[in-house]
Amino acid sequence: MARPADPRRRDAERYGRRAETLAALLLICQGFRILARRVRGPGGEIDILARRGRLLVACEVKARRKGESELVAPRQWQRIAAALDGHVARHRQLGGCERRFDLIEVVSGRLPRHHRDVWRP
Repeated sequence: MARPADPRRRDAERYGRRAETLAALLLICQGFRILARRVRGPGGEIDILARRGRLLVACEVKARRKGESELVAPRQWQRIAAALDGHVARHRQLGGCERRFDLIEVVSGRLPRHHRDVWRP
């Protein structure tokens, strides 16, 4: 028999999904088209994949209930880049796009903060 889900984990999952929705809305307001959310690839996941013209953005969303800041480790960006490579290989029309890696911080009680071009492979 399956155990019921841990309420703290379930609440954290919901909070993360809401943060990703806020981040997606922020990108839409900046003129981006959301191509996909939670893109899984070899070894990694892209929270939001967005495009504006020939610019393809892999966006990592960090959700926090308080003001603490957490950095994204270079190893995690490498996994995100691998997931992006796999996605572009499956969707060849994206092959000619310029790629950028962004971070959006969502902290409870504050507006989301968009950090552009935070990592380069």
